[in-house]
Amino acid sequence: MKTYLASTTLPVDAEQAFAYHERPGALDRLIPPWKNVSVESSDGSLKPNSVVVLRLKFGPLSMRWVAQHTDYDPPHRFVDVQRSGPFAHWEHRHLFDAASSDGCVLRDSITYQLPLGALGGMFGASVARKELETMFAYRHRVTRDDLELAAKYQASPMRIAVSGSSGLVGRKLCALLTLLGHEVIPLERSIDRIEDGQAAIAPWDSPEQAAKLSGVDAVVHLAGKSIADQRWTEPVKQAIRDSRVDLTSRLAAALAGLADPPKVFLCASAIGIYGDRGGEVLSESSTAGDSFLADVAMEWEQACRPAEQAGIRVANARLGVVLDPGGGALEKMLTPAKLFGGALGSGRQWWSWVSIDDVIGSIYHAICDDRVSGPFNVTAPNPLTNRDFAKTLGRVISRPALVPAPAFALRLALGEMADALLLSSTRVIPSVLQQTGYEFRFTQADEALRYHLGVNRLESIE
Repeated sequence: MKTYLASTTLPVDAEQAFAYHERPGALDRLIPPWKNVSVESSDGSLKPNSVVVLRLKFGPLSMRWVAQHTDYDPPHRFVDVQRSGPFAHWEHRHLFDAASSDGCVLRDSITYQLPLGALGGMFGASVARKELETMFAYRHRVTRDDLELAAKYQASPMRIAVSGSSGLVGRKLCALLTLLGHEVIPLERSIDRIEDGQAAIAPWDSPEQAAKLSGVDAVVHLAGKSIADQRWTEPVKQAIRDSRVDLTSRLAAALAGLADPPKVFLCASAIGIYGDRGGEVLSESSTAGDSFLADVAMEWEQACRPAEQAGIRVANARLGVVLDPGGGALEKMLTPAKLFGGALGSGRQWWSWVSIDDVIGSIYHAICDDRVSGPFNVTAPNPLTNRDFAKTLGRVISRPALVPAPAFALRLALGEMADALLLSSTRVIPSVLQQTGYEFRFTQADEALRYHLGVNRLESIE
């Protein structure tokens, strides 16, 4: 039998830390993004006899991991054991020990035994230990960072409506908001997308449904057609524009007409608004560029005006290149990088990257801080050229960035989209977030990539 022990000091008391783990979505939030694991079923409880079923995928193969909770003593501990799955034995004790009046220590104690007896121990022991060390490095970091947000803002429970809740940013944001004790109301375009028992509003741009938004504290609008899923034809470009500008205009008008409107309307935007600007350092006060994406972003932000004119605080989150291995730019870059792929085009273009955790953290900051109004850049403070980003990614995954992708080949494959998304240079700094005191989780790309790709390890303290 093997033992793994890990501990982390948290900035909240044991009651708050335990509550974080007990709220819906905690398990989803704590599953490392580089693992192909999903929650197949759960009754959402930590109490004895409650069961969680995970689906583990290994290429074309998959396995169910059934865990049952056996001990429950809030706010001190809860325990789960494996009933069936990849281990011969697994018991995980989650312990919360008081450290001070405003903090506690989270301890994870795991006893496990690999399958196949001595043979499994001979060939699988080091692999299993590495998996535990990388998984709990991630779990403890995300738990601590999330609870630091809770401790910093100490926001009373809010009702927050979110469109685009099933997208890359929306899924992570809704999980964070729920874990911090807020009620999330998904805004769906179709009633068919509402899950059983889900408190959602659909279709949210109809007057009857929009009236249900009266009394919510905040509306976060993230919905919009992906700009990178297919080659840009004129119909595709029109759909990209309409899904942002037209829907936002209708939603803003609906919010403006409410008897009890939200205090804040946060709408997504993009740093594509600045266009291709070479090495020019760009802040929120910089002028807009001249391109398809710049025009769309300008119209998108202007579509929020009815809400602003009605006295609602409007914040436009200009998103940079979002890093998450489960979607977006990083997911698309990983396979070429593992094959020694290098810079795109000349590699001299600036990439203003940002961790997905800082995207959702900055959105939460903007919801809570009244000083955030108008456009704010959601990018890390230290952008990189594309060549330096490719080299950094290569170092993190232990693959040299040797083979560049020529600009002509990218244009041949992607057309106009290649210049707009891959070859244009946008060197952005997050002035508003810095001036209003947002504390970035990741300021350096190598640190963010190590976290998101499971390179960091948390060794056992046994």
